Amino acid sequence: MNWISALADLQTQGEACVLVTIIEELGSTPRNAGSKMVISAERIFDTIGGGHLEYKAMEIAREMLASGSQNTRLERFSLGASLGQCCGGVNVLLFEPMGQPQAHITVFGAGHVGRALVPLLASLPCRVRWIDSREQEFPAQIPSGVRKIVAEDPLDEIDELPKGSYCIVMTHNHQLDLELTAAILKRGDFAYFGVIGSKTKRVKFEHRLRDRGFDPALLQRMRCPMGLSEVKGKLPVEIAVSIAAEVIATYNVNFGQHSASAEPVAKLLPVSRRSEV
Repeated sequence: MNWISALADLQTQGEACVLVTIIEELGSTPRNAGSKMVISAERIFDTIGGGHLEYKAMEIAREMLASGSQNTRLERFSLGASLGQCCGGVNVLLFEPMGQPQAHITVFGAGHVGRALVPLLASLPCRVRWIDSREQEFPAQIPSGVRKIVAEDPLDEIDELPKGSYCIVMTHNHQLDLELTAAILKRGDFAYFGVIGSKTKRVKFEHRLRDRGFDPALLQRMRCPMGLSEVKGKLPVEIAVSIAAEVIATYNVNFGQHSASAEPVAKLLPVSRRSEV
């Protein structure tokens, strides 16, 4: 795929990338000025000529993606010993970040609240993974920007979560909620983690998790009950609005910073009085 098509596809998908352009070439081993390539976190499209220069470009672009940088950058490369070339010369590369960083949200559970919540999340600047073992629970029409995942064992999906994810657990099974909670806390690199339920459910989970050796400080990063207490009501849509509001409050504090800790946000948010469902 050429860089133009790749850039269009990535922007449609909301995936951040860096456009790399050779803007100047000097010396006896010139490359084509104006050559471009697109680099995402996992893929490379088109080429600026290959070789060690292209490898260095990929390295810099992925450093920019990892840091969430939105600033353009010029890099001057003196060909020769520094790039393993036998001939001299200079290439100047322009690095242009494309696409705003987006929140990666994973919702475990396609029950009543999940079906009310996911369309709200899909309308935000985020990418949503919606996971359940019961395919029949998903609606016929999945909102744009949402990836439906039917997983026989939702626990298998934990390793696939991007670093800095927003994780929301609301399955039909409390034991599954507990196992998902343990797996997410074990990773510990989430930006937000919430479990639907009551204060009683939280106390039970904390007790069981402490018995498994989890640090009490780590357990404090879990939002349970989750949702803003100012948004009242027990209807699925009311609960969904409350949870979505909490997610918005979280990413407005941390957005673009690739935070792996929800603790500062949890301290800012009031404790919900959401009853268990």
